[in-house]
Parts: sequence; structure tokens; C-alpha cells
Amino acid sequence: MIARPQHNTATRPPHVRSRKSFVHSPMLVFYELTRACDLVCLHCRACAQKRRDPNELDTTQSKRLIDQLGEFPDPPMLILTGGDPLKRDDIYELIEYAVDSGIDVSITPSATPLVNRDSIRRLRDAGISRMAISVDGADAATHDANRGVAGSFDHSMNVLQIARELGVQTQINTTLTPANVDQIETMGERFGELDIALWSVFFLIPVGRATEMERLNADECEDAFARLHAQAQLQPFMVKTTEAPHYRRYVIQNTTKQTDAAPRGFIPAGVNDGKGVMFVSHTGEIFPTGFLPIHCGDFPQQNIVDVYQKSPTFRMLRDSDQLEGKCGVCEFRNVCGGSRARAFGVTGNPMAEEPDCNYIPPAFHGSPPCPPSLVPTA
Repeated sequence: MIARPQHNTATRPPHVRSRKSFVHSPMLVFYELTRACDLVCLHCRACAQKRRDPNELDTTQSKRLIDQLGEFPDPPMLILTGGDPLKRDDIYELIEYAVDSGIDVSITPSATPLVNRDSIRRLRDAGISRMAISVDGADAATHDANRGVAGSFDHSMNVLQIARELGVQTQINTTLTPANVDQIETMGERFGELDIALWSVFFLIPVGRATEMERLNADECEDAFARLHAQAQLQPFMVKTTEAPHYRRYVIQNTTKQTDAAPRGFIPAGVNDGKGVMFVSHTGEIFPTGFLPIHCGDFPQQNIVDVYQKSPTFRMLRDSDQLEGKCGVCEFRNVCGGSRARAFGVTGNPMAEEPDCNYIPPAFHGSPPCPPSLVPTA
């Protein structure tokens, strides 16, 4: 078989979006191909199982879903996730189909024996843009305890090395908890040696198995933001947070136009649950994200473009005027807005104020807000 030409991701149009474009098009669509997975991660959103669900969308339906991505005014990036997407026999066929359709595709495989030199080569040849591997600590003891499988850390490190050798761009996803927050600097230094493009740091949402886990409190989040921001200046990779949009507020507050620039890759456009993001489950259920379990529609019965653009829940989540509590009067509400998934997970109200943010907006006390010139408007 002749390998497909490799795509030069450096020359691809960047997925740059503004808040205005989020009204009609997401920047990211996560498609949970399957919930089957051989790991038993403590924080698993999906409560993954060993076997595939017989009700999963089949190959034809998955291709139809990909077709509908192209119907958005600004076609999004597709992230294939799970469970473990490598549990699907048609994974390479679906990647090729999406790439041939002009869709940029990334994948988040589980660090099991299914991801190896052969499968990484096949992912590359199918046209994958980036592969994300989860690493939840600077050492095997910390990581393996969270993933529930001995040897997972060593395998993750090996996978990242193989991907580097094969020319596949990588990122590391880390779930930050009280068990590993003291390792931020050690992780940053170690990851800096792996030639990754991005470190995506996830702040826990009480959903799935994670409802039993302890998460960082508001002050601990603020301290973590400071340390992550420092790593963004020191390390060769970009740093972003997932389900912690208040990191953007921290970066803005601690970046001056006279002396600093925002970290590389910093996106102030306000991506949030249902705002620039949508999630399609293995059976076609549509949610704002995988961490915000408010059912908004069903594919293939409904068109995903219609659901994103017209669903009352999606429209509400994109309307910062509907934010409540201190988030509703915060001068950073359009670039941050707080995690809507965490608000829902903690209070049952997706528009409640962010529970794990210690910032008190001046307007919350009736004082003048931050000068508009200091808050990005893009």
C-alpha cells in the first residue's frame, strides 16, 4: 500500500475564530467514537467500558457526521476521542475520509498496547494532524495511580518518542488534581524535552468517575495558573487550560503591553462549553461538551449544524448576558465566562458563577470595571 502524502500542518490555515464566528460555527468538534477502553482512569468522564457499545454510530453514519462538519460556515477541527478511538476497526478509514473532505483531524488514543509504532505510522499516513497523549504526573507512581494500569506512564513516554521519530505532532493532556499539582514545574521540565507542540492542562469537572475525586479549590487554581503561566514563558511548547477559562483572565491581568506578550497560542476569543465547542457521543447524542451532560439533540435524526446554531442550550451558553453571580458582571466574561460544565456539575445551573475562581470583579461591589482597553475584543 502506498502511503498517503503527509500534510504539512505548518502551512494549514490556523483555526482562528472570533466570538462572532462562534454564533454559527464551532472551532472544535469532539466525536466520541467509542466508550471502549482498556484503562480505568479515576477521572474518566465517560466511565469507559471494556467492550464497544453495539449502538455506536457505524462507519456510514460516522462519515455522514463528517460530511455535516463541512456544512458549517467555518468548518471546525475534528478531534476523535473516546474511550479509546483505536478500538474502532474503521479508525483509519474515517480519518482518511475526513482529511479528504478538507477537515483537520486530531486524535486522543489511550496509552495501551493498541498505540504502537505500526498504529502511529498508520495514523500519520491517514493524515492525522496531531496526536494527544495523557500524562498525569512527572513519574510513573503518580501517573499510573490515576490511570489504573501499571506501566502506563512508561508506555506514554515511549509513544511520544515514537511519534517524534515518525514526524507526528504531539501534545500532552494532563488532569491537574491535588495529587499532582505540586509537580507542575517537574512536569514542565520533563515535557520540555519531548518536542511536544502543546501542554493542555485539564481542571477537574465533577462528572463521571470524577465525582468521587477531590479537585483544586479557587485559591489553588489561582496558584496553579501562576505556575503554568511561568512554564509558558520557560518551555518550548504552548500551554493552554481545559475547563479553566479563568486562566485567560489571569494571563490578561499579568500581561502588560509595555513589557510582555501573551503566551504563544493564547486564544482570548472566549472558547467555552457550547461556545466554539460541541461534542457528539458514540451513539450520536449531542452535548455542548463531554463534560456538560445537557442533552441538546441526536444525530443522525438531527443535523449537527442546526443543533449547534439553534439549540436553546447552545444559544444560552453563548450569551454572556445570561451569566449569573459574579460571572455576570465580570469584565472578563466574554474572554472567560467561567467553566459552564463546572458550574453545572457543582450547582446544577449551567449559568451559575464559576465555583473555582477567586477573582472578585470590581462591578460585583459596584466599582468601575477593568478599563476596556485592557480586555481583548477579538
